[in-house]
Amino acid sequence: MTESLDLSRRSILKFLSSAPLLPLAGGSATAALLSACGGGDTAAQAPQLLSVTFTGMAAPSLANAAAMATTTVGSTLNLTYSDGKTQPYSLAYQTFFITGANVPNGSGGTILAGGYYDINNQPIVDKTDAGRRQFFSDCPDGTSLLKLAAPTVPGVKGNTVFAVVQFEYATRNVKGDSMYGMLPSPIAVLTLDQDKTTGALSLVKYHNVNTAGVNGLWITCGASRSPWNTHLSSEEYEPDATSIATNTQFANFSTNLFGDATRANPYHYGHMPEITVNPDGTGSIKKHYCMGRISHELVQVMPDERTALMGDDATNGGLFMFVADKAQDLSSGTLYVAKWTQKTAENGGSATLSWIKLGSATSAEIKALADSLKAADILSVKTSDPSDATYTKIPFSGKTNWIKIVPGKEKAAAFLETHRYAAFKGGSMGFTKMEGTTVNAKDKIAYSAMSYINGAMKDGSGGIKIQGPSAGIVYALNLKAGQVDDTGAAINSEWVPVDMAAVPALVGEDLATPDALGNLANPDKIANPDNIKFSEKLRTLFIGEDSGLHVNNFLWAYNVDTKALTRVLSTPAGAESTGLHAVDDMNGFAYIMSNFQHPGDWEAALHGKVQPTLDPLIRANYRDRFGAAVGYLTGFPTLN
Repeated sequence: MTESLDLSRRSILKFLSSAPLLPLAGGSATAALLSACGGGDTAAQAPQLLSVTFTGMAAPSLANAAAMATTTVGSTLNLTYSDGKTQPYSLAYQTFFITGANVPNGSGGTILAGGYYDINNQPIVDKTDAGRRQFFSDCPDGTSLLKLAAPTVPGVKGNTVFAVVQFEYATRNVKGDSMYGMLPSPIAVLTLDQDKTTGALSLVKYHNVNTAGVNGLWITCGASRSPWNTHLSSEEYEPDATSIATNTQFANFSTNLFGDATRANPYHYGHMPEITVNPDGTGSIKKHYCMGRISHELVQVMPDERTALMGDDATNGGLFMFVADKAQDLSSGTLYVAKWTQKTAENGGSATLSWIKLGSATSAEIKALADSLKAADILSVKTSDPSDATYTKIPFSGKTNWIKIVPGKEKAAAFLETHRYAAFKGGSMGFTKMEGTTVNAKDKIAYSAMSYINGAMKDGSGGIKIQGPSAGIVYALNLKAGQVDDTGAAINSEWVPVDMAAVPALVGEDLATPDALGNLANPDKIANPDNIKFSEKLRTLFIGEDSGLHVNNFLWAYNVDTKALTRVLSTPAGAESTGLHAVDDMNGFAYIMSNFQHPGDWEAALHGKVQPTLDPLIRANYRDRFGAAVGYLTGFPTLN
């Protein structure tokens, strides 16, 4: 399914017409590059690929309202070779589906894309709709593209490729009431047919993964593909177990999942789910309870296949690291939180990082604690000063808590009350909305997106006090071996962050007054970075926005060598750029997976000038604002 924008159609046609430049079935990547550059017919004569750059696109304007109301791609990928020639490739956007579509289930029938299911794998219906339609998500998020050695899905004519897609939440019901966090997040395995000549992907089968075995999923956001070919999901904004009795959002979640407002256990949510794809296009799931109960977003496992750096999309969040006991196995290991020792405050600040050990555990033992303990069994929490020296004052979720750990329950506190325990142990809990994390393995640099610089990052409440824009920053973290924790014990990893500083070109810029379109941040710079992924072969950091400061959110490409930042894609106004996954080589083809969510999510201060024009267009494009796209950027050549 292709979106209706004429530019996209033209770009796709241009891409398909240039198919001979891509590797043919059974042909070599070298031969393809030879053909692209007009060289001879032997590998020895093939010019070498020297560099890859992007030619960016302008931000859409109301002069072309249709472009603001859909996904727009006007960017070009340029490959430069050793013979001095440059080959451009026009990029375009292709969807697998708009959520709410009936798509093939692989058994001759159809299934609702993005549909919600209860603990018995039965559809959850919207009772405010006269037709009692099944709820479906307008918020597709984390996506992983992968392949298996011996797939068995029938109906594939080319190469079998799989994508795992998770759906964060549903914005509203048909009546218009908010449904945020009230439905168990679905997750699906897509079986895709990859054309062996063009690399084009088409949907063959959609499988909804049964999550009953892990008590359902809670607000799944960013994701990554593990080095061992699984999908690492997320559960963010863990419900506060100390005040769960008055949490109506969680009660609604429990009702929709179990049919019982009191059955769901808050300690079962806020963990790191892992999905394994099966050869028949189905999937299995498990949760890792030993990686900390935090606002997980986009876990990045390092090349050692043991060290995981974790985003923490929270107010008074922390930088967390998990080092597994065994490679390719996240079921046991040691959890750490960073200590920020500030060096500078300007332009996002900089710091050295040291690491505090929170504990070591297996997933099974923490799951057993989650099953059996209540919050009061682990710690006592006061929200006003108890004037009792046995309590410790900590920052928590933008407020102040005073806590006391129950003797003997330190391990339970470390892994089930991780935010509070990390602050108690002296971790720097002053980050605000730490989103995606990714790694540049060649240079041993991690990148972390800080969506906003405000509140706790500026007021010092969590040990951080810097200056920076509300539009956010991407930070670079150097990774090294030979590090020790706060006890002096060696950290068994060669991929430990030792410092943290803003990338100068990736600092947003707030506007003192809105521009003519309504932007509250400079549209030619990033604003509120969220999803980030690094391509080793392109030497490029891709950045997707979740901005309340840009009228349209963008997908950016930042070359770490040239320091050039270019706009690659524009999402519909009010939508967030999600599902980012940079794939350098999938059977000889490169892809950028890219979704968006909640198109037309209007904010008066930001969209007041454009909403009257764009709202009817977005409603027409995206199922009256109930649908959103799952897809990818086309037009990439082989990068071998």
